[in-house]
Amino acid sequence: MPEHRYYNPAVEMLDRADLDALIDERVRYTVGYAVEHSPFYRRWFREHRIRPADVRTHEDLLELPVISGETIRQNQPPATPEFRFRSVACSDVYTINETSGTSGIPKSFFLTWEDWERYAEKYGRFFVAQGFTAGDRVVICSTYGMNVGANTMTLAARNLGITVVPEGKCTFPVRVIRNYRPTAIVGSIFKLLRLARRLEVDGLDPRESGIDRLVIGGEGFAAESRAYLAEVWASPVYNTYGSTEGTICGECAAQDGLHVPEDLVHFDLYDPRMERFVPDGEWGRLVFSTLIPVGERAGTLLINYDTEDTSVVLSRERCSCGRTAMRIFYPRREAETFRIAGTPFNRVDVEGAVFQRENMDELTGEYEAFIYGGEDAGETVLRVSLECTDPETCDRRGIEERFLAAFLSRAPGLAEAYADGVLTIPFHFTPPGGLELHRVVGRPKRVVDRR
Repeated sequence: MPEHRYYNPAVEMLDRADLDALIDERVRYTVGYAVEHSPFYRRWFREHRIRPADVRTHEDLLELPVISGETIRQNQPPATPEFRFRSVACSDVYTINETSGTSGIPKSFFLTWEDWERYAEKYGRFFVAQGFTAGDRVVICSTYGMNVGANTMTLAARNLGITVVPEGKCTFPVRVIRNYRPTAIVGSIFKLLRLARRLEVDGLDPRESGIDRLVIGGEGFAAESRAYLAEVWASPVYNTYGSTEGTICGECAAQDGLHVPEDLVHFDLYDPRMERFVPDGEWGRLVFSTLIPVGERAGTLLINYDTEDTSVVLSRERCSCGRTAMRIFYPRREAETFRIAGTPFNRVDVEGAVFQRENMDELTGEYEAFIYGGEDAGETVLRVSLECTDPETCDRRGIEERFLAAFLSRAPGLAEAYADGVLTIPFHFTPPGGLELHRVVGRPKRVVDRR
């Protein structure tokens, strides 16, 4: 059983020099393992004329090419007859997992039991960092299926003596809260807001439900929506980030960025347009490499894999929680970044403008936005639809003014385009259930480019 404050203190509290030495040892082992066991990397090193023996430290990874999700798809069926990223015999595969496939054909991953133990350790570290202890009861509102999230959390909980209520979805009956008295819920911002409204309708105040922490995973969110959710539940809201590829990171109680378990997950950041890696403090795309402990196996490993998410390294100094692991800013999905008049903005920027605190007395938080071309060349329309508790009586002008002030302040280029009439932002207010996304099956897109 882990110590109260740390899951694996021998690693989590290493000095930076010792942690870097451990990382480098695992870089060398992982590269050697890839050459010996991965058909893709055996050929990849040869085709790029890379001597595996020259990759000695994590800095050497900066000299290697970057691969993408499309690289994985082109090395599995139907593009090829075999799964070239599989790096163990079929008999040693414990589970076969897939990504969601929202951006194309699902990517396939083969996990050994050792992979699952490492995945569980990553998540276990963050459960402990967020204050979970033996005896906690957590409702997991993450899908149990071909992706790894829910099962990873369940295995981590087992290792910590935490009881799991494996709902899979956040539409479970209110009696689950009343009867089983969970102390935590894992879900998304919007699922947990909807759950809170259902509890209130059933006569149960979310603030008095016994929930003392919420964990958000699998999506980026605005600081404003986190603050509002914390207010609704009177509970801290912790952020986690992860994927089937193994990029599992999480907050500690200090909530000052996401800790990266650097002995198992290596990140570099690069600017794909300039084709260079960027220094700490500069935004870039997260490039992920699996790190395998010496002597262990991996069913699928990745070296210099573009996650298509952007972030920035906040610090490599020891955190106030005592952990050495570097911290990154909360990642944003590149697929949710758009450009108007040459200025980029992210879905999270729209969300932050929606969740202005004064707005939330009349809004439910549900929103969607659509980008259209204007009537004249070069003009753009950003149509924002907001769900209100009562569209007939809500303060539409006040909501619009607060949204515009917050949104345009995040991107000065958009403010200039708006002032010049190049960008127009009309608003549409709907009653609960009136947004288009409520009629869409699967994960809804909050911002859609229809140009």
